[in-house]
Amino acid sequence: MKAVILAAGEGMRMRPLTLEKPKPMLEVAGKPLLHHIWEFLPHEIDEVILVVGYKAKMIKKYFGKSFLGKNIVYVYQKTKKGTADALFLAKPHLNPSEKFLLLYADDLHDKKSIERCVKTEQGLLVCPVKNPREFGVVIADAQGNIIEIAEKPKKPKSNIAIVGVYVLDNRIFKYKPPRNKNGEYYLTSMIEQMIKDHPMKAIKTDFWHPVGYPKDLKTAEKIFPPWAEKKKK
Repeated sequence: MKAVILAAGEGMRMRPLTLEKPKPMLEVAGKPLLHHIWEFLPHEIDEVILVVGYKAKMIKKYFGKSFLGKNIVYVYQKTKKGTADALFLAKPHLNPSEKFLLLYADDLHDKKSIERCVKTEQGLLVCPVKNPREFGVVIADAQGNIIEIAEKPKKPKSNIAIVGVYVLDNRIFKYKPPRNKNGEYYLTSMIEQMIKDHPMKAIKTDFWHPVGYPKDLKTAEKIFPPWAEKKKK
């Protein structure tokens, strides 16, 4: 099984930290965020398609052609066109007959929740939040099937946020996302169309720590969840 990790963004909200290095290479507990994400990957994953862009050389130097036993294919997103565009760039390297795991390169998760997600035919991890306007949100039925999804809605119908871990298959590429006002194309728009034809599960995660601002790195250092060990003084 393959994983696609989206690591091309500039991390503008993380400035000035991202002036010298890409956001996925910012450190928590002595390791880059992307290194932690690699350690969350289930054993089913044998190859990672890494979509890079901003300061890609720094990422490639650290991870090389293979990292922690998983081969790497690098795909370059040269212009900022959003998550859907990044996924389409990875399509030539995916097996049309197999599902795949998709993650963003900056949030922190726990491995067991990702493993549960991987066991679904198609699914994504979710978590209740206080500020749903800042995230993609879902509404699901009693069986966990997603019936509605929206990207950063002005009037959220739910406080259940998408945390950036998805299990998808080749059917997702049948749905073309509209261009957003900022010029980007969102994965959420593709999923919004797809769930009308194909079921997709919303799975509650046990742990999620989004890293959007410099203060989030400091918080991560303090809570030391299961994926990290406290630095020795």
